[in-house]
Amino acid sequence: MRTLGYADSMTPQRARVPQQAAAIPIRRRGSDLQVCLIRKRLAGSWGIPKGTVDSGHTHASTALNEAWEEAGLRGRLVGDALGTYRYEKYGRPLTVMVFLMEVLEHHKDWIEAGIRERKWVSLEEAGTLLVEHPAHAFLARALQVFPLDA
Repeated sequence: MRTLGYADSMTPQRARVPQQAAAIPIRRRGSDLQVCLIRKRLAGSWGIPKGTVDSGHTHASTALNEAWEEAGLRGRLVGDALGTYRYEKYGRPLTVMVFLMEVLEHHKDWIEAGIRERKWVSLEEAGTLLVEHPAHAFLARALQVFPLDA
């Protein structure tokens, strides 16, 4: 995955129609916030659930569905999209719309459990593990939308 750079609402029209959607799954544990990261089993880098927005689906519904399929999580989106990022996959540039998801259910078995692993980490550790991932830029925004002291 090669990051092409951060996009926002002031980008050209093509970048404003993201082909993919992603969720940053977050939950409260006492006074702390935790983020659920995923990766393919035996792969090196951690990321967040994301996938292609199919015809007839919204970005929001896709983000929720990817969190279920890839991480076994059910929840609700909090606020509007945090923003977008671009990356390249198989030589094709893709734009991803990122949402914050409050996790309400954490299932033991899920669709991609055989090929993916998930890990709950502190917001600080998520920042470290995602330092080279485009989602890293959205962690501070996530904290503004989902504050520690709520």
